[in-house]
Amino acid sequence: MPAQPLVDLASLDLTRVLVSSDEIRKLCRQRNRFAMLDGILHDAPQEQLVVGFKDLSAEDWWAPDHIPGRPIFPGVLQLEAAAQLATWQFLSYQSKDPGQFVGFGGLNETRFRGVVSPPARLILVAKTVRVRSSMFTYAAQGFVDGKLVMETEILGVVV
Repeated sequence: MPAQPLVDLASLDLTRVLVSSDEIRKLCRQRNRFAMLDGILHDAPQEQLVVGFKDLSAEDWWAPDHIPGRPIFPGVLQLEAAAQLATWQFLSYQSKDPGQFVGFGGLNETRFRGVVSPPARLILVAKTVRVRSSMFTYAAQGFVDGKLVMETEILGVVV
C-alpha cells in the first residue's frame, strides 16, 4: 500500500520558486549532471518539511540511453534528487556547519509506484523523521501530475 502523502500538494503554490538552483548549490555540492534539484517550492522549517522539484526533458543526459525510444527517469536519480532535497533542508536548518558534506547512509522502504518520463516535473517532498549532529533520516516522496511515483526513507551521513 502506498503511504499517505506527506503534504497535500493541492494546498501549496507549486508555481512559485522560493529557492533557485543557484541558491541550492551554495549548500549542496553536486554539480552539472548530478545537480538533481532545480528549485525549492515550499519551505516549512517549523514543520520540518520541504518541497522541491526536478524538471525533466527528453534532452537530459540520461534520456537517450535509458531507455532508447522510451526515456524513463532512472529510479536511482529520483532517489538522488530526494536526497539532495533532504540535504538542503538539513544543512539549512539542522546542521551546525552548513559547509559539511552529506552522503548517503542508506535507504529504507523504497518503492517506485509509477513511470517518470519526460517532459515532466517531478515534485519531491521531504520530511524530517530524526536528526542528529552527524546524520539524519527523512521520509521522502516523489509525485508527477499529483500521482505518487516514488517513496522512500533516506539516511544521510555527514562525511
